[in-house]
Amino acid sequence: MTMTAGITRHGEGMDGIVWNILGQTYVPKQLTDASFSWHATFPPGTFVPPHIHPTQDEFIYMLEGRLTTVLEGSEGFAEPGDLIRLPRGLPHGLFNKSDAPVKCVFWVTPAARLYDLFWALHNLGPEADPAEVVAVSAKHEVDFLPPPDEAA
Repeated sequence: MTMTAGITRHGEGMDGIVWNILGQTYVPKQLTDASFSWHATFPPGTFVPPHIHPTQDEFIYMLEGRLTTVLEGSEGFAEPGDLIRLPRGLPHGLFNKSDAPVKCVFWVTPAARLYDLFWALHNLGPEADPAEVVAVSAKHEVDFLPPPDEAA
């Protein structure tokens, strides 16, 4: 995958793709072997459960709202203009605990299999079997962690 020069306009993404991932809206912006970026909207009350990317560094640039982070078990938050840095292997979870949407830009390096994972998770809905989501994610180099009460 070779990157082409140009501008991806606001509200647009690659090939008109819009994913529904765990209740959030993801719009892919660019994809190469070296990196993958997407715009994300987290409606109030949505989240990405704690997980690890063993082969990717991840970054999140905050555009709107307040995103609660759990990094290695410690809770914090990020607001517009903040950059969240998530080195590979770092356990992290992301939560919109506010009453307003959160908008941000994510990117990972290298791209690995995350683009394919998003296609696999797209539109699964709330009735999806969590064990299946975890298994599919692991096949795409994302390892979800057990809930805190099961981690003991």
